[in-house]
Amino acid sequence: MKKVFSRPKSLRKVSMHYCPGCGHSIIHRLIAELLDELKLRDKTICVPPAGCAVLAYYYLDIDMVEAPHGRATAVATGIKRVHPKNLVFSYQGDGDLAAIGTSEALHAANRGEQITVIFVNNAVYGMTGGQMAPTTLAGQKTTTSPFGRDPKIEGPPIRVCELLATLHNTSYLERVAVNSPAHIKKTKNALRKAFEHQKKNTGFSLVEILSPCPTNWRMDPLQSCKWIDEVMVKEFPLGVLKEVKC
Repeated sequence: MKKVFSRPKSLRKVSMHYCPGCGHSIIHRLIAELLDELKLRDKTICVPPAGCAVLAYYYLDIDMVEAPHGRATAVATGIKRVHPKNLVFSYQGDGDLAAIGTSEALHAANRGEQITVIFVNNAVYGMTGGQMAPTTLAGQKTTTSPFGRDPKIEGPPIRVCELLATLHNTSYLERVAVNSPAHIKKTKNALRKAFEHQKKNTGFSLVEILSPCPTNWRMDPLQSCKWIDEVMVKEFPLGVLKEVKC
């Protein structure tokens, strides 16, 4: 018997605006599936980003609170402290979290705020034209680094998981990807773990997701998926960076 496609209840019946091959739609689907499976739809509050996924509230049928650019972890912290029994997560891109929101993310992690961060790393500022981001790879060409990122001038890419792993109150940090069915399955498992850590109040949790951005990488979707495996994971290795007992 063929398996019939069914839309998660936590995912609205609307078409998404994302570019062909973008990973955001896959990640939205995984989040919606998990909220249904864990029966957390009515107990979840998401803080969406300023960036490509700024319209996430059109797609995820859950409570949403929009935050100014970079301030999602600060907003999520306030929400969680007021509603400690709710599942609270922020959904942030690399420019949003690793540049404009570095201070908020770092200190929320250091305090061990009982929130989860879903960190989408596509190595560029996606929405505003593909500029160089803190995660842009050495030699990678963007609209603001047309000759490639030069580590001697701009510094090397920031590895967010490795940075946060040094902090005492981070409980779960894993880097995954959504460029293949096998990686997508592992991403869903990582998100599940992160939500479980929050439910058990073990500390700050973050899942970093390497996501294709064909438009700004100037590749077709298939090339962008291969580029993650052949280039990106060398700079951002996949796997669990830290996990405390849950």
